[in-house]
Amino acid sequence: MCVGGVDVREYDLEVLRNQVSVVLQKNELFSGTILENLRWGDELATEEECIRACKMACADDFIQRMPDKYETYIEQGGTNVSGGQKQRLCIARALLKKPKILILDDSTSAVDTATDARIRKAFREEIPNTTKFIIAQRISSIQDADRIIVMEHGCINGFGTHEELLEYNEIYRSVYEGQTQGGGDFDEPKDEKGGE
Repeated sequence: MCVGGVDVREYDLEVLRNQVSVVLQKNELFSGTILENLRWGDELATEEECIRACKMACADDFIQRMPDKYETYIEQGGTNVSGGQKQRLCIARALLKKPKILILDDSTSAVDTATDARIRKAFREEIPNTTKFIIAQRISSIQDADRIIVMEHGCINGFGTHEELLEYNEIYRSVYEGQTQGGGDFDEPKDEKGGE
């Protein structure tokens, strides 16, 4: 496997790890201000860099409505923000690292499809040269990917583009139809703890 055209075995492990950011479905926020939490991604990030990352992650809007904006205090574990807000702050924190590889593991599950689409659009426009691995249950989150892998019981069931999988993969087609033809695209209103 190569990263940036270089075999991973030739990298210093710390250098390699610093080229990868991971955002999980359930990430941790720490007690401290929003800025302090963001700077876990890059302790030297300027406020302007933090704001730019938050705009890409669709977090700036809700931060601007908070009483102290970027100086707003976050409780341990992020208990004073919604699930969707927490996910967007964690995405912004990962972006501050300026990774070569960004792994998103169901990291927009608590945001609505419109916000998810805005985040993906920002990724395409702002970080086009970053390799992105998106793990998702929501078809709309991955349908524009260069390649999609369909998993079933821990095994690869299909591999291809959205169009190819719609045509040839029964599981993918079934999920797509369920999400777009009355089954909903995981877009029902969230409760207070689930997100926005």
